[in-house]
Amino acid sequence: MINFEIDGKQVSVPKNGTVMDGANQLGIYIPHFCYHKKLSIAANCRMCLVQVEKAPKPLPACATPAMEGMKVFTHSGQAVTAQKGVMEFLLINHPLDCPICDQGGECQLQDLAVGYGASASRYTEAKRVVANKNLGPLISTDMTRCIHCTRCVRFGQEIAGIMELGMAGRGEHAEILSFVGSTVDSELSGNMIDLCPVGALVSKPFRYSARTWELSRRKSVSPHCGLGSNLVVQVKQNRVMRVLPRENEEVNECWLSDKDRFSYEGLNSDERLSTPMIKRNGEWQECDWQAALEFVANGLRTVKEKHGASSIGALASPHSTLEELYLLQKLMRGLGSGNVDHRLRQSDFRSDQHLQGAPWLGMNVAAISRLKSALVIGSTLRKDHPLIAQRLRQAVKQGAQLNLVNPVDDDLLTKVANRAIVAPAAMAAMLAQILKAATELKQVEIPDGAKTVSGSISVTDAARAMAASLIDNKPAAIFLGNMAQHHPQYADIHGLAQHIAHIVEAEFGVLGEAANSVGAYIAGAIPDHGGLSAAAGDSGRPGQGNMNASQMLGTGAAKPVSQPCRAYVLMNLEPELDSYNPHQTMKALDAAELVVVMSAYKNRAVLEGGYADVLLPIAPFTETSGTFINTEGRAQSFNGVVAPLADTRPAWKVLRVLGTMLELDGFAYDTPEQVRAEILPAGGDISARLNNNLRNFAVGDTGLMNEPKSGGIQRIGEVPIHQADPIVRRADSLQRTRDAAAPLAWMPGDLMDALGINPGDNIRLKQGEGEAQLPAARDDKLPSNCVRVACAHPLTAALGEMFGEIVVERL
Repeated sequence: MINFEIDGKQVSVPKNGTVMDGANQLGIYIPHFCYHKKLSIAANCRMCLVQVEKAPKPLPACATPAMEGMKVFTHSGQAVTAQKGVMEFLLINHPLDCPICDQGGECQLQDLAVGYGASASRYTEAKRVVANKNLGPLISTDMTRCIHCTRCVRFGQEIAGIMELGMAGRGEHAEILSFVGSTVDSELSGNMIDLCPVGALVSKPFRYSARTWELSRRKSVSPHCGLGSNLVVQVKQNRVMRVLPRENEEVNECWLSDKDRFSYEGLNSDERLSTPMIKRNGEWQECDWQAALEFVANGLRTVKEKHGASSIGALASPHSTLEELYLLQKLMRGLGSGNVDHRLRQSDFRSDQHLQGAPWLGMNVAAISRLKSALVIGSTLRKDHPLIAQRLRQAVKQGAQLNLVNPVDDDLLTKVANRAIVAPAAMAAMLAQILKAATELKQVEIPDGAKTVSGSISVTDAARAMAASLIDNKPAAIFLGNMAQHHPQYADIHGLAQHIAHIVEAEFGVLGEAANSVGAYIAGAIPDHGGLSAAAGDSGRPGQGNMNASQMLGTGAAKPVSQPCRAYVLMNLEPELDSYNPHQTMKALDAAELVVVMSAYKNRAVLEGGYADVLLPIAPFTETSGTFINTEGRAQSFNGVVAPLADTRPAWKVLRVLGTMLELDGFAYDTPEQVRAEILPAGGDISARLNNNLRNFAVGDTGLMNEPKSGGIQRIGEVPIHQADPIVRRADSLQRTRDAAAPLAWMPGDLMDALGINPGDNIRLKQGEGEAQLPAARDDKLPSNCVRVACAHPLTAALGEMFGEIVVERL
């Protein structure tokens, strides 16, 4: 530690620490613009000049290394004179447009000009004017205001991993520019708005809509990806106007993904459902809550009397709160049905009988940055988990090795030590190779549960390199991504990854798809298998049926049951976009006698497709209180930030009243806190319930290395970042980004040549009875005989399985 003195106060900082570090430790404020604790030192604004004893001139606090015994003065005459001189230079070309600047009221330059600026300028020449740049639909520019702190440039290089902005020119001709004709398209780009200390980069969706001093600030938690980013939601006149990050080093640090930041536009969508609706004689009619709930209660009773409790099923989104999911499963089990699930995009449920607990990350989120080796299996990492990808990027910069087994080779904006880009049908076989390589390197036996698939397999150099990377670099971790969880051989992939982690002594985790993917298990929103669901408080008596989502809808790898459900309760879902096989899902819903849709939105497919019988308007996360349990098992509760829209009601209240109307026991709740207390132990520690391990699971050799019959083409189905849930789909600005572009049918060049297709040609895609037409595009990094077609999109919703055989025809 280095000991020195600032303004007469002693302070100690680690070796290589700076004067700014010591000042922050003491709580002494030194004015600055270019310095940021998460970015490298630039020292180009010079606002943090301080006096150092025996130094001939003022020195920048951010870049001056602390030295033993040095004495620093931050508010001496010399320091203040230097800071005022810098401020005068900064204001020479800065426009006097604070009244119309969107940064007004929260501008660092404005604040410091009050303390360090003169009342009038000595500069009488014309100020320079800089042309504005089009950086895309999320960031608005007024580049004349730019003071060249380069925070945005450094953020792109160091945090986002891609240099989308740079500085060209010198002196007063210096400008921040994007590359020629380019916009800023990073999934973390909105953080540049927070970092900009002036009004040069501001939020385009928020611009000119409110002043910062008019906004109320409320704490909340993001409902989107599994991270559970902490939010500050800013509200004006009962309307969400803006979302900013709430700093939490253990979760999202001080960053937000664009999906978390700009999805609030969907909360104010014109498609919001505000009044209950019942379909009578094929026509939708608005009604009051009493009539709607009586219709639902009577309908459920009728189906139960005619077909039995096992004919009723409930499907919920893992973006729902813990309390909502708990009451939904309690309602089902109170009726006598065990058919409840939240995993609509999962297709292989063989592991359910063997799971020891709720699948989770296997470690703290913050520990990802300290990894020395990681293997990511089946994930479009940057789009599925933007901030977890950012943590892995920081780990790689510190010397970690990143290994990848994936059907797609997207640019992760970081160095990948070893990669195996294989067809979906070959992913499990690739893991079997890594397992065998690990056993050979460690000189141990292949585990009993994997001998049938690993014993005779030949090991490639890539597999051996990945095994060596995990063995030689500690700490190490293995993560299963969203595409692995959707895979029709998920149980085999899970089992093999578990064995690899055990042999190489690595942590093993599952990257949660949604905000409450872990919480849904804790709430018991799964069928009664392995005793997992029964652990969620008093779930009522065991239900009949115990069908998972695939069985209820007749989708996925398992054979459909002979008698699918006759009644469905859907919560926070758009099943034609949120299921593994949307074509089969719609067939099952169309054939049902009763479909109850609890949603915040008027879904076009519901209103036009006709599968629903009643619509119940429920509140999104900003209009209700609740809890999300993120992928590391952290329970985070939040309150509503605005009042529910019109006749909208929080889903937990709707389920509570419905349970009472059905005369079920245990629905006398007055607050969501009472529901939460029934689920979570005192203190909220659920670590005992988290376990990724499968007990007594034998990895199956049937189909492990099989290609589709007759050499058919395999579909690689991914969920685009801005199509993952109903709120994001209605965020207008996000839907204008490059990531939200209309899907294409991506194919490798050899497959296009074999089919006689050229890039840009319209092609017909068929799966079973469903078909879609898309333009073709070429991607030579894809595995041979595969076509990459996004799911969860209206243009591809008529197709079938996310990972199935697909027919490609030239039009």
